[in-house]
Amino acid sequence: MEKAHGHIFITEHLYKEYRHTAALRDVNITIPHGQIYGLIGENGAGKTTLLRILCGLTRPTRGRLLLFGAADTAGQAEMRRRMGCLVDGPALYTDLTARQNLKVQCLQRGLDEAAIAPTLQLVGLNDTGSKPAGKFSLGMRQRLGLAVALLGRPEFLVLDEPLNGLDPMGIQELRRLLEKLNKEKGMTILLSSHILSELHQLATSYGILHKGRLLEQLTAEELDARCSKYLLVRTDNDRRAADILRKMFPAALCQATAEGLRFSPVENEAAAAASGALMHTGLHVQELAVRSEGLEAYFTALVGGDTHADAS
Repeated sequence: MEKAHGHIFITEHLYKEYRHTAALRDVNITIPHGQIYGLIGENGAGKTTLLRILCGLTRPTRGRLLLFGAADTAGQAEMRRRMGCLVDGPALYTDLTARQNLKVQCLQRGLDEAAIAPTLQLVGLNDTGSKPAGKFSLGMRQRLGLAVALLGRPEFLVLDEPLNGLDPMGIQELRRLLEKLNKEKGMTILLSSHILSELHQLATSYGILHKGRLLEQLTAEELDARCSKYLLVRTDNDRRAADILRKMFPAALCQATAEGLRFSPVENEAAAAASGALMHTGLHVQELAVRSEGLEAYFTALVGGDTHADAS
């Protein structure tokens, strides 16, 4: 068995079945200390089921898990005091204000109420006054749920689809907040999200679930190395440029897209070679760079385009 030292969460051959339907199948996952771990998968892949098991909201059918090294139920219950969780949506009192909601949480969990004001400031809800949570927008409710999870300064933060309901500015603000918590507070963060472009900008490692199975775990560096590279070109005569570059890269697929001509796959040296050839013919090059496909393209290629869900 892998030692738990340096790891926040480990599962070994974890299964979860509902009425003979497997939501998780032989999942072996490892989350090291200090990571922002992105959990990826289509709807029904088993992401929320795994997070519910981690947070103690349901029990696995078989297999084992270690949380901060604790393998027994009593030990894990104690370790969960070191966690903050936002799973199944924020559980809020809709008739109470943001401040009152956090005060209730402090009373229930024996936390210092002095943490309320800075936590509301942290998530951008310090100016909501007497407005009850029931009248909050979906994005505001998400931020209040995050505030609840952050009370008590957890070492391990678990978030299920925290970007839901946030506008683009709110997503950027949340990304900056999570990066700050990770880098400045040393907080380990596990989050799931279907907004893979944002996850790609945030996560330092990934786990990819598909139909209840963990297909792969990899670091951000490994993902970037595996993502297919393409050459993006924009000139004053793309048709002529395409004819020239097709001869240079006969094995590459050429696509005309909204952002320009895309040739893929290519190597890092393609940009320099293409630049020289295009300029030699007198074309005005407006943009030319080698870029990588995003996380979404990698995920789609890994599962073979099969995102049909068969598990909850």
